[in-house]
Amino acid sequence: MDLGLRGRKAIVCASSRGLGKGCAMALAEAGCDLVINGRNEATLTATAEEIRDRFQVSVTTVVADVSTAEGQKTLLAACPTPDILVNNNGGPPRRDYTELDRPSMLDGVVQNMVTPIELIQAVLPTMMDQGFGRIVNITSLSVKMPIEGLDLSSGARAGLTAFLAGVARQIAGSGVTVNNILPGKMDTDRLKGGFERSAAASGKSIDQVRAEQAAEIPTGRFGTAEEFGQTCAFLCSVHAGYMTGQNVLLDGGLYQAAF
Repeated sequence: MDLGLRGRKAIVCASSRGLGKGCAMALAEAGCDLVINGRNEATLTATAEEIRDRFQVSVTTVVADVSTAEGQKTLLAACPTPDILVNNNGGPPRRDYTELDRPSMLDGVVQNMVTPIELIQAVLPTMMDQGFGRIVNITSLSVKMPIEGLDLSSGARAGLTAFLAGVARQIAGSGVTVNNILPGKMDTDRLKGGFERSAAASGKSIDQVRAEQAAEIPTGRFGTAEEFGQTCAFLCSVHAGYMTGQNVLLDGGLYQAAF
């Protein structure tokens, strides 16, 4: 399917690896020129080279922490008028709610709620003026289903979801859409780190923990960054202009509900 995105400009935050990279790859495949971002320069450079080699699109790298004002300024200087913004950022580390203090809670809210809102505020005027814009926020299954130890991440992402529910509808007539993708258990480094923690705590092997967790998912497997990226690219496409303010679960059926 031609997504109608060739020549469009996209900012993809936290895209040197994992789900962000999956989104960047899919958008590049659709013909978008990219600004990609990460904190590790070597990893980011390698990702940029891979994307250029595979898809022959323009890729600009920005080494920055997008949670900071300086990082956002650098990112937007590299692409002042994006057609597409994919918000992504690392979440707070897994921690029991009793261990959270005020600074850590504020950091979590800045990372997973305030930062994407600030970036949306920055790019919306141009998107609305040109009559086209696509904003996709990578949130989490934990917005709908509690995950032990991720209360802060869940709360901040749920706050973002509620905040943007009204914004998405307020600007819907301008040709700009705002949607969220809620990943479940995706086969990323973050998930692998969870396997290691569970194995250490239970005395089981990592392979055993992995197999047990995969068995809990109705599809019997973990999701991939590639299929996640393709979902993101569709939401950014010309075919998704009538879809806004939605939360798209990508979890293999793990969240069991009819509605």
